[in-house]
Amino acid sequence: MRILVANVNTTESMTEAIADSARSVASPGTEIVGITPRFGADSCEGNFESYLAAIAVMDAILAYPEPYDAVIQAGYGEHGREGLQELLEVPVVDITEAAASTAMYLGHKFSVVTTLDRTVPLIEDRLKLAGLDQRCASVRASGLGVLELESDPERAVKAIVEQSTKAVHDDHAEVICLGCGGMAELEEQVRAATGVPIVDGVRSAVTIAEGLVRMGLSTSKVRTYAKPREKKVTGWPFTI
Repeated sequence: MRILVANVNTTESMTEAIADSARSVASPGTEIVGITPRFGADSCEGNFESYLAAIAVMDAILAYPEPYDAVIQAGYGEHGREGLQELLEVPVVDITEAAASTAMYLGHKFSVVTTLDRTVPLIEDRLKLAGLDQRCASVRASGLGVLELESDPERAVKAIVEQSTKAVHDDHAEVICLGCGGMAELEEQVRAATGVPIVDGVRSAVTIAEGLVRMGLSTSKVRTYAKPREKKVTGWPFTI
């Protein structure tokens, strides 16, 4: 089985970290391929960058030359999953929805701890669109930019632990979802500080994608995610 894990930004080191995290839970025989878009922002922290990433990820996936069995979109709260589902015949799993749906098996309410405050509405909207918002106690911002997770890991751990602890004590969350693909290596520190299950979206998405492939399931093509109709597309960066 081969699963493509698409970073939504152009930072290669983050792609590698995300892919390594995915490999840590992949079953024997599952190949994880990290994908970095050829254009886009070095981090996604708002609507413009998110919409740009949606196009960039579709471009990168369609350009991949070898067969694959599933795709993971490794951006928290980002746009574009629906477009991939239209374009592809294989399962597409978004890490926001993967983390939240996993958390629902582990406790009554979950909270998401993410990066900057401006990303909170994007995550709230994605959860609402997916029908997962009713089980969400809160979405909290750590105040860190995406790239600071790599450049200042000590500060990152402190900020994420602080907000996770507040989510448990103040918002009554019973599970914490790490709200950024770049937070994958922080699970143990946050779990030790809060005493609750910590869910990483990348790892959740891998197990879900593997399960879908093993069951022979993929996106329904009868209506919402039917293949795009053939038409003239002017100036588009990739070929459908």
